[in-house]
Amino acid sequence: MSKPAAGPRLSDRQRLSWLRLIRTQNVGPASFRELINRFGSAEAALEMLPELMISGGAKRIVRIPSVEEAEAELEAAGANGARFVGIGEADYPPMLKNMDNPPPLIAMKGEAVVFRLPAVAIVGARNASLAGIKMARMLATDLGRDGYAVVSGLARGIDTAAHQGSLATGTIGVLAGGLDVPYPPENAGLTNDIAERGGAVISEMPFGWQPRAQDFPRRNRLVAGAAFGLVVIEAAQRSGSLISARLAGEMGRLVFAVPGSPLDPRCAGSNGLLKDGATLVTEAADVSGAIAPLAGIRAPRATGPEKAPDFSAAPPPGEDERSGVLEVLGPTPVGVDEIIRHTGLNAAQVSMVLLELDLAGRIERHAGGNVSLVFSGS
Repeated sequence: MSKPAAGPRLSDRQRLSWLRLIRTQNVGPASFRELINRFGSAEAALEMLPELMISGGAKRIVRIPSVEEAEAELEAAGANGARFVGIGEADYPPMLKNMDNPPPLIAMKGEAVVFRLPAVAIVGARNASLAGIKMARMLATDLGRDGYAVVSGLARGIDTAAHQGSLATGTIGVLAGGLDVPYPPENAGLTNDIAERGGAVISEMPFGWQPRAQDFPRRNRLVAGAAFGLVVIEAAQRSGSLISARLAGEMGRLVFAVPGSPLDPRCAGSNGLLKDGATLVTEAADVSGAIAPLAGIRAPRATGPEKAPDFSAAPPPGEDERSGVLEVLGPTPVGVDEIIRHTGLNAAQVSMVLLELDLAGRIERHAGGNVSLVFSGS
C-alpha cells in the first residue's frame, strides 16, 4: 500500500466519522456536503441525523453505522492493502472534484500518483468483437505512451482490453462493488496487477459489497468523472456505455466514439453517438489532440466540501416552509433556484428542507443540482 502524499489530511477520528456518515442510508454526496457545512463536522452531523429525519417526515429513523462497524471497515481496507481517501486530501483524484456531488470518501488500492496524469476513459461492450478488443488495447497503449492514464470499469470485453493495454503506463479501475469483491471474478488478477504496477483501483462502495444492477450506473459516473474525455468502442443501444457517455456529456467531458459496422448491433449505440456529435476516433491522436489543451488549462475545484448556503442567515424552517417546498416538488426534476423563486423562501431554508427530505428518502437528486420527489407507488 502506497504512503499518502504530503498535504491536508483527515485525522483518524474525522475519517471514522466521515465513513459512518456516508455509510448511513439516505446520506449521499450532496447531503453529506450540506451536513458538514451546516454542522461543522461529520461527528456533529451524526448527532443531528435522527432529528433531521423526523423533521423531513421519515416513517422510521434509519440506523447509523456504529463506531465499531466503521472501524471494522477501515481494518478490512488495511488488510486488503487499501485505504480511504477524503475529498480534501492530496491523494483524492483531482478530476473527480469537478463532478457534481463527488463522493466524499473513496476506497483506493494502488498508487495515487497515477491521478496526476491527464486521464482518458475507454468503455464499451462486454461481448466485444475481436476487432473492438484490438482497438481498445491499441488506443490504451498509444494513449499511455502519450502520457495519459486510462480509466475504465474492469468489466469484460472493452474495459479489460483497455486496462491491459495501459497496464505498463498507468490505468485506473473503478469497481461497482467493494474493493475486495472484484467483478467479474475472473478480473481479480487484473485488479491486483493494476494496483501493483503503478495504477489504482477505486470504489465508493463498502468493503464486502456485492455489486447489484443499480450500482453500475454509479460506477459509470465515476469512470466518466475521473477523465477529461470518454471513448466508446462498440456499444449497443440501451447499454451501460451509453449511460457513461451521457454522464460524461452532462459533466462537460468530451465524448468520443469509434465507428463500427452498421450491420453489427454492438455498434448501434456508438454509431448513434457519432450521429449526435461525438468526436470520431480512429487513432489515439484523435483523442489526445482534443484533450491536450484541456489538460493544460482545467483546474480542479477547491478541495473539501463546497460552501453551502449560510444556514445562520435565516430561521430554521417550520411546517409552513416544508409544506411550501413539498407543494412545488413532483416527479419531474426542478432546479433549487426555481424552488427558491417560486416559494419566496430564503435559500438557506429551502436547502435545509431539501436536506431533511433527502435524509428521509423522499427526494432524488439529479445532475445540475436538480431535485425531484420520490413516489412510493402506494
